[in-house]
Amino acid sequence: MSDPAAAAVSIVEVAPRDGLQNESGFVETGNKLQLIDHLIGMGARRIEVASFVNPRRVPQMADAEAVIAGLPAAFGVRFIGLCLNERGVDRAIATLAAARPLDEAGCVLVATDSFGIINQGQRIEDGIAANSAMLKKAAAAGLYAQVTISAAFGCPYEGAVPEDRVVELAARMAAAGAREIALADTIGVAVPAQVAALTARVIATIAPIPIRLHFHDTRGLAPANAWAGYQAGCRTFDSALGGLGGCPFAPGAAGNVGTEELLYMFEKSGVATGYDLHSALAANVWFAGVMGRPLPSRAGKAGDFAPRPLPGAPPAL
Repeated sequence: MSDPAAAAVSIVEVAPRDGLQNESGFVETGNKLQLIDHLIGMGARRIEVASFVNPRRVPQMADAEAVIAGLPAAFGVRFIGLCLNERGVDRAIATLAAARPLDEAGCVLVATDSFGIINQGQRIEDGIAANSAMLKKAAAAGLYAQVTISAAFGCPYEGAVPEDRVVELAARMAAAGAREIALADTIGVAVPAQVAALTARVIATIAPIPIRLHFHDTRGLAPANAWAGYQAGCRTFDSALGGLGGCPFAPGAAGNVGTEELLYMFEKSGVATGYDLHSALAANVWFAGVMGRPLPSRAGKAGDFAPRPLPGAPPAL
């Protein structure tokens, strides 16, 4: 049972976007919408549903507008669209005329020149200027405008990223009007001590603007990194049902930390999440059927912890 004295966390479910963007086989729009329904049933209250990108570069997101048009009218649930450029923000704003519009525009600033050029065609300084304009435009339209600093813990092309640089980028995005700033371990290279140090510094720099953490589980450290971030003061985390994910432009990146992993870790540690683990495990089984294979999440495979009867023991009366 959760300890009421422990600070609760909020988990942003990213399976419909970050979880699926690297899949080679196209997941039909109807299945994406069913996935979103399952996520809401699990307890998700912030869901990243689509990315406004060129479908030639990320074919899985070619139906972004169709997914948004089919979103359910779910009270208390906020839907997020990822925007990599100003055209993406314009597409997010266009949904505001729909019956069920987006609530948030998630922008992205890459922490290195090399990965920024590969991912978005821009160096860091270009990204700062572009994101500042994007945040302003999204906010003026009424969207909750937030930004993720990608490759904050390491770059696939440049290696280690200086901590001071990430802190400075967070400060500049805060000054540009970001309502929330996420730090992303895009390729899964972070370790808990690194996460704790950088999280604490960014919180101290941008408070009261909230921080969010986004981990990929390439080296099996994502849950430990999330716990380190929690202890350093972060209270919002991204995850994907089943541990799906990866980045088409980040060689070697594995999937996101599994939602089941975070639910198991936090709930067993007395930290409330607002989700139901058993519903998440059932959703994992359903979506594994859609994908035609078991999903990567270890907790999704192992399930919840429950003692088993001793072999040969008589049945309980």
